Formats: sequence, C-alpha cells, structure tokens
Amino acid sequence: MNCQQCGEREAVVHLTQIVDNEVSTVHLCERCAAERGIESDVELEKSPLGSLLATVGKEVGAGLPETETAGLGHLRCEDCGATLQDFRDIGRLGCPLCYTTFVRPLRELLRRLHGSTHHLGERYAAPGSPALRDAEAQVRDLREQLERAIETENFERAAEVRDQLRALE
Repeated sequence: MNCQQCGEREAVVHLTQIVDNEVSTVHLCERCAAERGIESDVELEKSPLGSLLATVGKEVGAGLPETETAGLGHLRCEDCGATLQDFRDIGRLGCPLCYTTFVRPLRELLRRLHGSTHHLGERYAAPGSPALRDAEAQVRDLREQLERAIETENFERAAEVRDQLRALE
C-alpha cells in the first residue's frame, strides 16, 4: 500500500483515529510520518521505552507453544499479510484482523499467560448504562434484604446477603 500523502513510497505507519464514533485511517511512509512528527516503529524502537516494549513483545510472541501451533504455519492475515512466525519474532500483531486470523494460538497463549481465556476481574459500566442501573438496583435490593434479616434476627440470612453485597461491590 502506498503512502496516502506522497503516493510514492510504501506506507509503513498506519494511524487510526476515532472522533465522535467516526473512524479514519491514514497510511503514511516513514518520511511523510516524520514530517508530521509521528515516529515510526523503527524510531520508536530506538527509544528506551520502545526498546523495552519491543523486548516484552518478543517474549510474549516467543511464548506461543510450538506444539499447539505446529499445523498453523500456513496462516497469513488477509489484511496485512502477517504470519504467526511474524508474531513470534516481533511480539506484535499486524492489524485488527490478525486477532481473528490467529484466534486459536492467541487463546492458548492467553490461557498460559493468565490462566484463563475469559476476563474474570472487574468490568467497566458506563454511567447510566443498563448494566450499571441493574447492578445498582440489585445492590439496593440486597441492602433492604440485609436490613430485614437483621431486624428479624435472621443472622444466617444476613451473612449470606452481606457476602452477596461484597461480591457485587
């Protein structure tokens, strides 16, 4: 893909910007990106932070188990052309479609790194979202149940409700 600014050189910097839910993508060569003050991967890797991130990424990519990915060497992303070996070498995926293309080996890698392929921690809910309203209603309901259980001296039930509240909060 050629640079969208000069149209002469190969685009190596791909910027995606989202403003008011509108997505725009710009593909630039290294020279045009530098003129705009945008560092390419090559320049970024020369910086101490870039070097650290590249090292960490390579270790993550190298963590892909060979046995699990042995039959997947033929996989290549249709959008950016990245291969599984590229991910092993660089430690980064080439584009958003890579996540779909390499879903099997990535799941195995996540399972090995985190012990699971599903998020088990806290979740963000936007203010006013249905999920947040439901959770707030459930907390109010449980607090009322807790008060009633304490008033009636049903302490076993109060302990159960207290534990449910703690899990939600």
